[in-house]
Amino acid sequence: MTYLWLALVFIAAAVVAGVVFARHGAFPGEAGRHWKAVGLAFAALVVLTAVFDSVMIGMELFHYDASHILGVKVGLAPIEDFAYPLAGVVALPGLWMWLTRKRKQPSEGGAEPGLKGLVPQALLASRPVSWINTAYPFAAAMLLTTREIDWVLVVGTFYFLIPYNLAMYGINDVFDYESDLKNPRKGGIEGALLQPRLHRPMLWLAAITNVPFLLLLAVAGGPAAWLSLAVSAFAVVAYSVAGLRFKERPVLDSLTSSTHFVSPAVVGLALAGANVTPGLIVVLAAFFLWGMAAHAFGAVQDIEPDRQAGIGSIATVIGARRTVRLAVVLWFVAGLAMLATPWPGPLAAIIAVPYIVNCAPYRNVTDTTAARTNVAWRRFIWLNYGSGFLVTLILILQWSLTS
Repeated sequence: MTYLWLALVFIAAAVVAGVVFARHGAFPGEAGRHWKAVGLAFAALVVLTAVFDSVMIGMELFHYDASHILGVKVGLAPIEDFAYPLAGVVALPGLWMWLTRKRKQPSEGGAEPGLKGLVPQALLASRPVSWINTAYPFAAAMLLTTREIDWVLVVGTFYFLIPYNLAMYGINDVFDYESDLKNPRKGGIEGALLQPRLHRPMLWLAAITNVPFLLLLAVAGGPAAWLSLAVSAFAVVAYSVAGLRFKERPVLDSLTSSTHFVSPAVVGLALAGANVTPGLIVVLAAFFLWGMAAHAFGAVQDIEPDRQAGIGSIATVIGARRTVRLAVVLWFVAGLAMLATPWPGPLAAIIAVPYIVNCAPYRNVTDTTAARTNVAWRRFIWLNYGSGFLVTLILILQWSLTS
């Protein structure tokens, strides 16, 4: 089978799924705007794919068998490379629109009993837009150490892509239900408003989808992997569940949240048997500071609903203004720390700049105007994708320098 036929299979499935999702998710008269947006998004992806794939092919990170491609190229990228962005951009926006549109709520007394809606609500609760934030650190750490793709890399990347996020955010949505009811930003890209009848099934689903992966990865590794997996899983649970509720313990909430994103990288390094060098410790420390800053700044927008629900986050305790300034300082220190890492690590220092620029204008925000920071928080979500792009380029450079 050539790459073309393989790509056509994905495109056909994506077109069918995209049309069905858009038909059921779009409001009357909205379908035209939806498909125009899809077209614009694909145009942007064409440019990014042409640049990114040309760079990787030019650096000989991979190559295509000439007998299996048409031979038409954009830059160095074969035309077949553009099939996968096309499949994604056709199917995923429709899926997201279908998932996030407000549905008719069941009547008091449970007119919609059972598990109906569990899967789409669980998918929404897992924050698909943020899946990459945990899968990428694991995959990058392990691949750069082992320089090969094996079953542990594939299984671990899938685990930190979906099941891990399902547990992390799903458990959070269950135990934060009371505050989420008062939070207008819930019910879409920033998390599900999980109906109470789905709370217990959601917790079971998180356990069923996580425990087998944790056991499998533990079998593949040694004591270092066991310890890092245990810390990672404990942080996921302890952040939200009643009795622990680390998210209600100022500073500990930011430390735990940052662990959610750094621990996948540590697990990847442990499974790969990486040598712990001073440079590696500095990189992980900078990543950890970045995670603390992200959590602290994200908590500012929720000051009002959190206080109404009696939740004491770092932002509700020290106030909006000081939390925003703390986040700026943490991002600044993270950037400085990267300057102390081996080349090409110092290049990553520049990545702190857009986060500081995005956050700093709110340095004088008050508790009563804290909700305004949601605008910057939404930008933060998309900044992560740009940062991921830059980090990937730096990692490619590091790979080529150390090959």
